[in-house]
Amino acid sequence: MANVATHPQSAPTATAPLTAAEIAALALSLAHLGAGPQATTARRALHTLLDAALHDDVVTTTLATLTKPLDASTSDRARVIAAAITEHRVVRLCYGDAGANVTIREVEPVTCLVHRDHWYLVGWCRMRRGVRAFRFDRILAVESTGLLARPRRADRYLPFQKRKTT
Repeated sequence: MANVATHPQSAPTATAPLTAAEIAALALSLAHLGAGPQATTARRALHTLLDAALHDDVVTTTLATLTKPLDASTSDRARVIAAAITEHRVVRLCYGDAGANVTIREVEPVTCLVHRDHWYLVGWCRMRRGVRAFRFDRILAVESTGLLARPRRADRYLPFQKRKTT
């Protein structure tokens, strides 16, 4: 049969669990792929990879959000954010907070994460001079400033990380 690859069956090997930073990177990469066949297959693979154990309601909801395609406008913003993370570029956000207050902020993006039903951009907010998380659905617009951002390790910006004690 032409164009068919077969792989010898072998026993599954144990793999180390993914870190939160690795999950965030994979999920963001999948988030803006759209709904095509490759994206659907990749999301199913991520879901299978993450769904190896029983989870509570929070984790179950989060996994569903991770593996669901973003709407077109959010996907466009995700592409800009993903490029800025990769290129270590500062982004300018037009952001509406929970109280409907709109601010323009320059953010050094570090990573993205999903919690329950929402995607978040995590980065260093220059306006607040600290780490902040910005919900994707509250980001009204995003653009790269072209300015270089300081490289930061994603694992230091994700919640629920064990900290070394000195």
